[in-house]
Amino acid sequence: MIYDVRQVTTCIYASPVSHAHHVLRLTPVNRDGQRVHVSSLQIEPRPVKSREGQDFFGNKLTSVAINEAHETLTVKVSARIAVDSAAVPDPDAAPSWESVREEVFGASDIGPKSPVHFLFASRMVSLDPEIRDYARMSFTPGRSILEAALDLNHRIKTDMTYEIGATTVTTTAPMSFALRRGVCQDFAHIMIAGLRGLGLPAAYVSGYLRTSRTAEQAALQGADAMHAWVQVWCGHDIGWIGFDPTNDMIASDDHVTLAVGRDYSDVAPMDGVIVAAGGQRITVSVSVTPVQASSTLLPPVAI
Repeated sequence: MIYDVRQVTTCIYASPVSHAHHVLRLTPVNRDGQRVHVSSLQIEPRPVKSREGQDFFGNKLTSVAINEAHETLTVKVSARIAVDSAAVPDPDAAPSWESVREEVFGASDIGPKSPVHFLFASRMVSLDPEIRDYARMSFTPGRSILEAALDLNHRIKTDMTYEIGATTVTTTAPMSFALRRGVCQDFAHIMIAGLRGLGLPAAYVSGYLRTSRTAEQAALQGADAMHAWVQVWCGHDIGWIGFDPTNDMIASDDHVTLAVGRDYSDVAPMDGVIVAAGGQRITVSVSVTPVQASSTLLPPVAI
């Protein structure tokens, strides 16, 4: 599936910002099963300095400095991305979750794609015993890693209520788990905490959901903004498989990956420092639509 992705992020400040330095994680990169045909990033006011790089996990970073006084910051992302349908093995043929745990504990690779980086507590995901015990109900002795992860994925969707405003971007996994409500970020953190508590590698993924669907296709929760889901390492032979607990589904060609990290703090789409007084209001609009065969490529836009 090939998509045209559009995202517009608008920050409105209570007072003029005299200086701003932002780090953006809004540019997609090629990944297994995903190819970026073209992408562009447009920022207003125009930055006086801009530098691109990569973080440890291979996510693209854009650092910008804005010296012009401004009351509104607008960041526009445009991209054309091809996403392959996920090839998911038969759950009955997958290894047991215990054998996957033993395999990762014996791993010696510490490169960016190694599952060992996703085993331990991180800034926003603690190894909470209540969440671990909740996950353990899906991971019964000898059960295949895929079957157990699918069951946990389903239970989070069933047991948690999707409610915008119930949590914030700073809400931790134990807090949202106690509330039994939240949004995609919260459900991803809960699933990650449960898996890591059992000794299984789990990564946080930020990206987009397909927003244009047919009348026969059910609407996806979280499709009107940026989305989050989980990648679970299922052993060397299978590798990483994406699970979307918000929608109780395997992440496949409805999902466009933007960044991967240990939790939200690794992949926050925009952070940095501003010099100003008062608060701010942020709005995000997203469109992810399939491309017609006759469509032309987007022109790149320099920042």
